[in-house]
Amino acid sequence: MIAVDTNILVHAHRAGDPRHPRASAALRQLVDGQASWAVPWPCFHEFLTVVTHPRVYDPPTTMSVALQAVEAIRSSPAMVTLGEAPGHGAVLARLLLASRAVGPKVHDAKIAAICLSHGVTELWTADRDFSYFPELRTRNPLVA
Repeated sequence: MIAVDTNILVHAHRAGDPRHPRASAALRQLVDGQASWAVPWPCFHEFLTVVTHPRVYDPPTTMSVALQAVEAIRSSPAMVTLGEAPGHGAVLARLLLASRAVGPKVHDAKIAAICLSHGVTELWTADRDFSYFPELRTRNPLVA
C-alpha cells in the first residue's frame, strides 16, 4: 500500500505552487485508482496547519476550504486513514534509537512508525528526512 506525506498533499492543494501540477497528478492517480492507499492522520493534521498558516501562504487557505480538501481526499473509495496501531510505541522507539532522530525528526519517525505498523510498502514524499528510516521505502513523485 502507498501512503502520502504532508508535502504532497500541500503541493497538490496549492494551485500557485510550482510543484502543484506533478503533485496533483500523483494524487489524482491514487484517487482514481483501484488499489488501496493511505494518509496517516498526522499528515492531515500537518496539512491543515501548513495551508492555513498566514506566515506560510499569503493568502492562506481558509480552514473551511482546507477541511473540505481533507474530506474530498478521504472520500476516495480506496483511501484509508492510518493512526497509531497496537505496538506503535515499540516501533517508534526502534526507529528513533536506530536513526538517532531528535527534535523535528521525531514527527517523521512517528509517521514512519504508523506506516510500517500498517504494512505501507512505499511513502510518497518530497522530504529527504525519511531517509533516516530505511525500513520505510520512499519515492518522490514530484521528480521525473
